[in-house]
Amino acid sequence: MFSKITLPCIVSLLLIGSIPPANAQSQFFPLIAQRSTQSEELKELLRLGREYVDVQDYHNAITTYEKAALIDGNNPKIFSGIGYLYAQKGNFRQAVKAYQKAVTLDPDNADFYYALGFSLANTGDNANAASAYYYAIQLAPRVTKNYIGLGVVLLRQNNYQGAAEAYKRVIALDPNNSEAFGIMGSSLIQQKQLEKAIKYLNNALQRFPRDVELRLLLATAFLEENKLEMAFKQLKIAERINPGNVTIQLKIGKILENKNQLDDALKTYQRITYLYPSSTEARAGVGRIQLATKDYLGAVITYRELTSILPETPEPYHYLGLAYKERDRKKEATKALKQARKLYKKQDNNQGIKKVDKLLKEL
Repeated sequence: MFSKITLPCIVSLLLIGSIPPANAQSQFFPLIAQRSTQSEELKELLRLGREYVDVQDYHNAITTYEKAALIDGNNPKIFSGIGYLYAQKGNFRQAVKAYQKAVTLDPDNADFYYALGFSLANTGDNANAASAYYYAIQLAPRVTKNYIGLGVVLLRQNNYQGAAEAYKRVIALDPNNSEAFGIMGSSLIQQKQLEKAIKYLNNALQRFPRDVELRLLLATAFLEENKLEMAFKQLKIAERINPGNVTIQLKIGKILENKNQLDDALKTYQRITYLYPSSTEARAGVGRIQLATKDYLGAVITYRELTSILPETPEPYHYLGLAYKERDRKKEATKALKQARKLYKKQDNNQGIKKVDKLLKEL
């Protein structure tokens, strides 16, 4: 039995890995329309909101359902629908607020607690996410997604025993659930039990040969052991299964970079930035290659872009300062490095501060 996790503010995914409230649209919105029998205005708002949902106009859908909530503030389905819509937009903090209202109005609904856990996990509040998943489990002990969500956030908290227990529950309920094997594989990797992880994941892949996430975990385990060729092999198999997966491409780029195949690594990172312009990891990879190959002008352009995308992250300023320094643009280098130092200080990153100070002295 899972030990109960305290929930200091349950009414006050994650990942990756946790299952989003996938059927929320079909599950929540029809029920809203079916069960609401109040005013004609409310019926019209619910009808209009559903039309917006059908065309994925989530902004107007949220506005419409929030108006409906003002009329019928005791309908938990309306608030759960609002939470779903905010989650679809990636605004998980607002999703949390909506789902908190939903569980307050209907504290016996396991789906609401699951969705609350998923939203909390996506804000980084893993402790309360675990608590929400725990309540979902109490209400629906035979639903596997609740244990998977719990296992993911317990892994984030380095609670390997709890994650393993969640894994065992999923396997007991659904022996063919590949996500449970991913939880166990992740647990072994994070505990640095790499030989066990490799053996375990190889066995899992015999059962699920087309599971990309398991192959990514196996590649990660090989990378941790510095077995680059074996990791690369797994990634190329994963790429054939799912050629558009950006995580696979990033790992391939990193391996090529580690093998000093810089031209191929640069092409990989550039391809990712073309296909996925929002990938800051790929842009950072381009910048690293440009610095390594002494393309300092290119590095300046890349890291200037990154500082505009990640204004509170010190590394882009750090490497922008380095690129400016190599181009003998001391004024710009000093400005960028001072900003990097300020941000490193906010993070209490003494190692970063030391590196920046060294570059400032050289200027």
